[in-house]
Amino acid sequence: MGTILWFVLVVGLFSVLIPWWLTGWRLRDLGPWWLPVRVFGVLLIVVGGAAILHAFARFAVEGLGTPSPVAPPERLVVGGLYRHVRNPMYVATSAVLIGQALLFGQMILLWYAAAFALVTVSFVRYYEEPTLRRRFGADYEAYRRAVPGWWPRLRPWRP
Repeated sequence: MGTILWFVLVVGLFSVLIPWWLTGWRLRDLGPWWLPVRVFGVLLIVVGGAAILHAFARFAVEGLGTPSPVAPPERLVVGGLYRHVRNPMYVATSAVLIGQALLFGQMILLWYAAAFALVTVSFVRYYEEPTLRRRFGADYEAYRRAVPGWWPRLRPWRP
């Protein structure tokens, strides 16, 4: 239940409410040549949205907790998409934001995606990684050395 609540609040705020507030989800008329860009934007939204759902589910099923710092997982989550990249939720959310920028032709969403990325990279570096090191020790260090944080590896990591 906590994972669902966190999903609605956090994903809803950062991926839905703020982009809507910034743009009203208005399509800018950028000409017919923009259609392939819009289609690619929709693809990023769909793939990113599916990845966010998958990552949240891993926390509940594998981690026995939530992504929220208030109710963290009991186990280190390293399955599913986490075998390819350590931060699939943030990567996927960035993809959704960039997808919306391309779909709607709204440059402000690219700026917002860049700000989101800067904040999340800082959050991961200065809060999440030290917290995971303290909580999971050598298991997290082995995982961190094997799986990149932001650019997915092609072959899944096998602990």
